[in-house]
Amino acid sequence: MLARPIHLEEKNLYNSAVDHPLQTWEWGEFRQQTNKKLERVGFFQDGKIKHGLQVTFHPIPKLNQYSIGYCPRAFEPNEEQLAILKELGQQHNAVYIKLEPDIALPIEQRSEFKPLIEFLLDNNCQAGKPFFAENTFQLDLTRSKEELLANLKSKTRYNVNIAQKKGVKIVEDNSRQGLEIYLDILKETTKRQQFYLHTPEYFIKMWELFRDTDMIHIFHAYFDNTPIVSWIMFKWGQTVYYPYGASRDLHRDVMASNLMMWEMILWAKDQGAKIFDMWGCLGLDPKQTDPWFGFHRFKEGYGGQLMQFVGTFDLVLQQPQYKLVKLADDIRWRLLRAKSKIGL
Repeated sequence: MLARPIHLEEKNLYNSAVDHPLQTWEWGEFRQQTNKKLERVGFFQDGKIKHGLQVTFHPIPKLNQYSIGYCPRAFEPNEEQLAILKELGQQHNAVYIKLEPDIALPIEQRSEFKPLIEFLLDNNCQAGKPFFAENTFQLDLTRSKEELLANLKSKTRYNVNIAQKKGVKIVEDNSRQGLEIYLDILKETTKRQQFYLHTPEYFIKMWELFRDTDMIHIFHAYFDNTPIVSWIMFKWGQTVYYPYGASRDLHRDVMASNLMMWEMILWAKDQGAKIFDMWGCLGLDPKQTDPWFGFHRFKEGYGGQLMQFVGTFDLVLQQPQYKLVKLADDIRWRLLRAKSKIGL
């Protein structure tokens, strides 16, 4: 298989060979605008592109001569992919490249990952700290609307009905104004739930790059002429993803988020998608004390298949430096957790 850099005039060719929004040409351009260095490669066989791959390189704070690579949701790692990643890593003096392949199985079948995991561990990879959720719920959209509705948990179906009876309306608005509504609601959400997602500038840059594509869609749930829930959806290939959501602490009794999810499932089906991916959740037997338990339970109500990804792996290129970077990162996170406990 021939692997070579992809050029600007091959944008559409490259996009035809990738399966996840985070591997698209547009996402790579977005990451470049956030001061990341980007490499993009096509893998060809018999003159036809088989796979596309992009990886970003991030300078290590206070050690700018070194970098860390990140390759999210790419195709299943093989010898050709790892060889190219090692070559790119050497060009950018990377200590390691973090891999989070877009390879998932129903959680009860996770033992089938063993050969791939053994291959990675035999090729200078180590289990790494995940950036993405290790599990997700996926819905099979080839089912009929009646089957999807029947598959909802009874409490979820009840809440959807409440929202419909109370007159909650779901509206798509992909304009700049639609984005501003999302950012306004997101500000309230992060303040209430005390978690950090991305800055407004992050979402503005993302919207500016994707607004002329069919990949990003913004939806709002209105009650009494007020937007109270806002979601950003990604659409790529035959899959629709739910990556970003926000809600006001207002009119919570009308169950707008429940109707939003149901309407997004129906919208995705109407768009011709075959899979609805909820982007992330907890695994088997989630603890109620987990801060993400509420999100997990909400998503679980829609009857999706619990899927587990193969995992996160660090392709180690410079072993001594890798140990130091990992140690520094562990200390940093311990300090952050300590500060959060004492309210700093």
